[in-house]
Formats: sequence, C-alpha cells, structure tokens
Amino acid sequence: MKIKFISLASGSSGNCYYLGTPTYGILIDAGIGIRTIRKHLKEANVSLDMIRGIFVTHDHADHIKAVGTLGEKYHIPVYTTPLMHDGINRSYCMTEKIYSCVRYLEKEQPYQLEDFRITSFDVPHDGTDNVGYSIEIDGKVFSFLTDLGEITPTAASYIHKAHYLILEANYDREMLRMGRYPAYLKQRISSPSGHMCNADTADFLAENIQEHLRYIWLCHLSKDNNHPELAYKTVEWQLRAKGVLVGKDVQLIALKRNSPTGPYEFE
Repeated sequence: MKIKFISLASGSSGNCYYLGTPTYGILIDAGIGIRTIRKHLKEANVSLDMIRGIFVTHDHADHIKAVGTLGEKYHIPVYTTPLMHDGINRSYCMTEKIYSCVRYLEKEQPYQLEDFRITSFDVPHDGTDNVGYSIEIDGKVFSFLTDLGEITPTAASYIHKAHYLILEANYDREMLRMGRYPAYLKQRISSPSGHMCNADTADFLAENIQEHLRYIWLCHLSKDNNHPELAYKTVEWQLRAKGVLVGKDVQLIALKRNSPTGPYEFE
C-alpha cells in the first residue's frame, strides 16, 4: 500500500500533518487556517472528503485553529481524549465549538480506523492534556511527538517502534538564552513540560536510534529561537558521532514552519 505523508505547516504559528493512502487519510492537528489546509491538500491531490478524522495532540491554538470548522461544517470526526476535548471547547481560538464531531480516545488503547491502527500516548507538555500518536498502517509505524518538554520512558517506547518519526526540535539553547523572550517564557519553554531543544533531541536520537528507523522529520521549530539548518546540523553531528550517517542509514529533514514539506510517498 502506498502511504503519503505531508507536513502542511510545523511551527509555533501553526501545525498540521496529513497521513494517507491513495483514497483516504487523516490529519494530525489542524492549527492553520481552513483555506490554507484546503489549498495545500488540493495541491497534493487530496480533498477534504478524503479526510476520515483529525487527531489532536493538545489544545494550544497553533494545533486546533481549524478544528471547529473542519469538525462541524465539514463533518470530519475529531479524535482525542475527553479531557482535551473539554480544553478545546474552552480555548479562546475556538469560535466554532465542536459537538457532533467529538470522538473520544483513551491513552494507550489502540483505535482502528479503516487501515490505520492509532494509539495515543501521554507526553509532558502544558496543554490541558497532551498526547503523541503512534500510527501503524500496512506494517509501517509513524510516530508523532510534536510538543513535549522531555522524552519520558513512555514517549521513548513509541519512538523506538517507529519506522518514520516526527519529533520536536523546537529551540537552540543559546538562542533562547540570549533572545528577547521574557524570563518567565524562557523558563516555560525550557521546562520539562515545555519544548525539546535541538541538543536534547539530538542526544536522544544518537543514543536510541533503531535500525528500522528510516526517516526523521524535525518538527515545531521556533521562529525566534532556532534555524532549520541549525536543528538539522545539531542532530546530524550527534548521529555521525555514533556512526550513523544521514542520507545513508537514515533520512533527516527539518520541516518548514509556514509552508508544506513533502509529499513523501512510501510503499
């Protein structure tokens, strides 16, 4: 089965990912405008009526901006935990509240959606509730960990299963330290319930990379405290130090913040 992956946007301004077969697919988060989602999907020959569901990682605005419209106006089911559904409808950005489209998930209880076997799992972040997703389809495992302050044993177990990994590399430590953000925001970002820095992501990958891991996409890069080249090089250097060659042993991509990356197709 041919599988298509597209990052429509990945960063603090908005996040949305598509994973699909030739006939249908799902979105992971919908934190950009509905017209932008439709435009980028159309460019990839994907229509909204092909979307079987939206799987939400947490209730921050940059992950849920279009969820209400997609759910209530386009009748696309919205899947996440009960606690997170409450947080979504309380969010200031949700001018269109969700009711009829609500679907509940329980963490670490697999959910079968046609050919997709989808498991949500806990990650440490400061949303109302927070999950990553491990998605198995046709023997391929995609793991999405877009916002987390540290890699817990639970998160690590799902990273280890992945053939295709979407993992946060949000900021560079020195850029954050020297940057213009107020102290409280710097503390929030660097806390265990904040975001992953390039170095911590690189260290974890270098120490834990599995032979079956084929692709790593670095996601949710900060506009103010990171650069795609810096995130990429930080991870590449650490992998090389462990004898893992990017481009030969594994593919590494830093996702674009405000425009699509991909599509990537796998058989």
